[in-house]
Amino acid sequence: MQTLFTPTQLENPKLAEANKILRSCVHCGFCTATCPSYQVLGDEADSPRGRIYAIKEMLETGRPADKQTVTHIDRCLSCLACMTTCPSGVNYMHLIDQAREYVEQTYKRPLMDKMLRSVLAFILPYPARFRLALYCARMVRPLAFVMPDRRLRAMIELAPKSIPKASLSDHPQSFAPMDGPAKYRVALLTGCAQKVLDPKINDATIRILTRLGCEVVIAGGMGCCGALRHHMGKGDGAREQAAENIDAWLGVKHQGGLDAVIINTSGCGTTVKEYGHLFTGHSRAAVIAGLAEGLPMDQRNKVVLPFLQDPEEGLPPASVAAALYQGFGMSAEVTVSRILAAPALAPGGPDAGLGAWDAASGDPRRAGLGVAASGDDESEDAARLEYQRRNDDLGPPIDTKFLDTLLPHGPEAALRLLRDIGKRQRWHSLQ
Repeated sequence: MQTLFTPTQLENPKLAEANKILRSCVHCGFCTATCPSYQVLGDEADSPRGRIYAIKEMLETGRPADKQTVTHIDRCLSCLACMTTCPSGVNYMHLIDQAREYVEQTYKRPLMDKMLRSVLAFILPYPARFRLALYCARMVRPLAFVMPDRRLRAMIELAPKSIPKASLSDHPQSFAPMDGPAKYRVALLTGCAQKVLDPKINDATIRILTRLGCEVVIAGGMGCCGALRHHMGKGDGAREQAAENIDAWLGVKHQGGLDAVIINTSGCGTTVKEYGHLFTGHSRAAVIAGLAEGLPMDQRNKVVLPFLQDPEEGLPPASVAAALYQGFGMSAEVTVSRILAAPALAPGGPDAGLGAWDAASGDPRRAGLGVAASGDDESEDAARLEYQRRNDDLGPPIDTKFLDTLLPHGPEAALRLLRDIGKRQRWHSLQ
């Protein structure tokens, strides 16, 4: 794409970056196939390509943002699906973030918009305020129809009918590994809205990590990752929140070392990985971004914890993948067939591989279901009964190989993992 920035404009680092991103776009339109706003609205201006043209014109001319441009930029969900299909590698994320900051600085929003955005930025990143707001929303739900703004009415109607109790694991503390010395020391981002709406996610993450030999640290002074304010174009506020997290995690690193920053919320993970860009030139931010990064871009979503992979196969054992999938609430993006072929990293040791089945034992139950040769039949039956109960209670059954991957770890471990894994339909979706 041709750009017309002047040499004087390009002295501005932000405009120089925008120019580089814009010139990489060949306006092929592949992005429109994956953009949800374009798919729903069918308007070219609400596609990534249309927004890129609008942002280009706005930044080149240096004019203040107008209502039409702001409307189309605000409709972007920042899902970044367009970046997955772009053959030219256009960094749409950095461009739309820069455009939002520009809009925030140059556009005078209507009073109701300004008030609503200020309220969201004041409440959502702070768990105590958010919890209080949810209780208030429940109380005023019957009066939602009299609210002056439809967006406010929608938020009140979306408030959950029941609010979980706060988890004890949210406070600054350290969780020792369940067995033996710590293999790794990791910091967990507990987040803001997530730990109010579903605190069990963090609890499950901590259980999984400690079971796998990690010391999990909840750092004092840690808070919201800054994503909400960042996506509103409130760059200074986002950097303040990011700086607090950087200081908190570097404090953990200086106290006893830090192998990784674990994030079980996709939006937070994307933002923390961009701390190095948010604070361009600041080495402290780059250190934290690197600890959260873990894997190269092309492998970033395959396995959340690189240090849990088998060093030879580069894949986690199936039981670990299943537990991660439950605890993190996100896909490990590893196919079942490849998981089942990976060696087990389990208490049974390297000899208890996932492929060591006794298909020739003469036992039709074992041969048909591929159960490991070793183990107590009575305990294995108990594990299978628990597995069947899970199927009956929670919907359509999953592949029986899932249970077989647990049994080599010992029937007791299989039972324990089965009870930890809640709605197994998540695992079913991996197949």
